[in-house]
Amino acid sequence: MPSIPYSSLSLAVGNTPVTFVSEPFVGGGRGFWAKLEGFNPGGIKDRPALHMVRQARARGDLAPGATIIESTSGTLGLGLALAGIVFGHPVVLVGDPGMEPLMRRLLTSYGVRLELVTEPHPVGGWQEARRARVRSLLRETPGAYCPDQYNNPDNVESYAGLAHELLARLPHIDVLVCSVGTGGHSAGISKVLRHHFPGLKLVGVDTVGSTIFGQPARPRLMRGLGSSIHPRNVAYDSFSEVHWVSASEAVWACRALAVQHYISGGWSTGAVALVARWLASTAPGQSIVAVFPDGPWRYWDTIFDDAYCHAHGLLDVAPADEPDVIGATSEREVHRWTRCAGVTDPLAPSRGGAW
Repeated sequence: MPSIPYSSLSLAVGNTPVTFVSEPFVGGGRGFWAKLEGFNPGGIKDRPALHMVRQARARGDLAPGATIIESTSGTLGLGLALAGIVFGHPVVLVGDPGMEPLMRRLLTSYGVRLELVTEPHPVGGWQEARRARVRSLLRETPGAYCPDQYNNPDNVESYAGLAHELLARLPHIDVLVCSVGTGGHSAGISKVLRHHFPGLKLVGVDTVGSTIFGQPARPRLMRGLGSSIHPRNVAYDSFSEVHWVSASEAVWACRALAVQHYISGGWSTGAVALVARWLASTAPGQSIVAVFPDGPWRYWDTIFDDAYCHAHGLLDVAPADEPDVIGATSEREVHRWTRCAGVTDPLAPSRGGAW
């Protein structure tokens, strides 16, 4: 029997299940398709982690054995840990105090050197504080490479495979619902799908307190979606509308999915599911796909912990039947599930260098 090369680890990524979510989570005999990216070893960001590293090596930006350094809230960190093992690179990651203890232990168990910043940046919050530390580490580490997930177009291109998996499974797609953090998977999947379905509607899902779509930056419990900075990979002109969801509303959706359908996930999954549920109830006959970025296991001590949820006022807060509506993303600050069909780039006149 021939030996299996170490790089075969990457074959565990992709070809994740698609399931139809209907009664009782969605009433009236309607429903939506959910792409379950939690079936990847580390979640949806295994895809860009492997692709960004592979492309950097092919271009010569990342030399054999050189160090990979990046900022992460967790999920990309798992993907980079995998990529480091697959391609033979040390990995240094910069997180912040909000990173869950389980995630910290997982990353270090996979051989990652993990650093945590201790103070948020006065303008860009924890994300900018992490990025500043990354820049410092890059200066200190000869030959090191940063994938820069927020602005690297390879992040966007890595999701072509996910789009083709959907095309192989579903004959038509009218609406794609994605959480937005770096902007990678919403841009990458919709770009491919629109070659086949030009009328595809892209619905972005952000968190209350995120600056991505022009809202003021506020402290946020939810991780994995939202941002305190403005990533270049967010394809603002591709969105038909954006929804902001609060932490309590995401918790409600995560727990409802778990008890009703034996599927669930983290903050992004709950927020996306809530929006897809409403879209399915208001758009009969349309084929709606929601991307669930990860599974529930990482959130045992937050979303699925009654003590944590009670302490943060997240339990027994059922969302409204429909979102609030604003006409422009900066019209007013939102505090609960809110929808806006007028998506614009809040930094359009001043876009400049990322680093």
